[in-house]
Amino acid sequence: MKALAIHGKEDIRWEDREVPVPGDGEVRLRVNYVGICGSDLHYYFHGANGEYTIRQPLTPGHELSGVVDLDPSGRLAPGTPVTVHPARYGPVVPGLEDLPHLRPGGDYFGSAAADPHRQGGASEYLIVEEPMIRVLPASLPLERAALAEPLAVAIHAVSLAGDITGKRVLVIGAGPIGLLVAAAAVHAGAAVVGASDVRTEPLDRAQSLGATEVFLVGRDTIDDESYDVVFECSGVGVSLTQAVRASRRAGTIVQVGMLPNSEIGVNLAPMLAKELTIRGAFRFSTEIDDAVRLLAESDALGSVISHVIPASDAVRAFEVARDSSASAKVLLAL
Repeated sequence: MKALAIHGKEDIRWEDREVPVPGDGEVRLRVNYVGICGSDLHYYFHGANGEYTIRQPLTPGHELSGVVDLDPSGRLAPGTPVTVHPARYGPVVPGLEDLPHLRPGGDYFGSAAADPHRQGGASEYLIVEEPMIRVLPASLPLERAALAEPLAVAIHAVSLAGDITGKRVLVIGAGPIGLLVAAAAVHAGAAVVGASDVRTEPLDRAQSLGATEVFLVGRDTIDDESYDVVFECSGVGVSLTQAVRASRRAGTIVQVGMLPNSEIGVNLAPMLAKELTIRGAFRFSTEIDDAVRLLAESDALGSVISHVIPASDAVRAFEVARDSSASAKVLLAL
């Protein structure tokens, strides 16, 4: 079989591997699609994602869909369409019983956080533990199902803001996650969803998913105190400053974008007089099940996928995925 492996900065290879054999409680999948995430881009273009540096060849990919190839238990028939919850959680910690994704000691597909690394899904065949599998409804195509993981991230982020029914919501950064946050906010009942970005193309995509107010950075002005809830999805310090300014008094900011692991310049002074709530968002817990249901119901969410490129052409796929004017979500086809 073939699998992708990142060996270091701008060094990705389409390698031969032995077909893995599932053990007790495991299932072998034939992977069809893998989404390229922001963390995958960091691993490829920089050799590291934040503080996590590639120390051995890493197969990327935690957004995936495929079919069951072999289930030794016989519970899942060959050809069953599935996606995967990519997390294994750490041991229970007092106070985090209902927040398993925050427990230390777990791991995630396609991550260099652990040593040895947790290998990801960009492989023709993949072994997963049975509880990680989510069987797909018949109405959900495999291509669109590859959005289940990032949509779960978006749904989780929206849930952290509480009930947003009838509220004015702003999404800063209309990349793939920002687009899915906008769609999740519309689905959650927001009265108005705004989107801002440094390029016009992502804003056009945001409007197709229900955003009714768009702002091009450098051209348009976002009024101070104009939104009840702001989702910062770019991971840029100046955008967090903008979020603080745009939030109404007693408003909520959810930080979704991954901020750099360094000191950055952010002006948080207005948050005091406004009594703002700023919350971090980290992955998700059970929301992948909600994501699968929403993807099955909404053909429109498929518009987040802009390119499907063979995994054997990974260098081009990563270059396309890096260019936000040319792409939204790029999928690797295996």
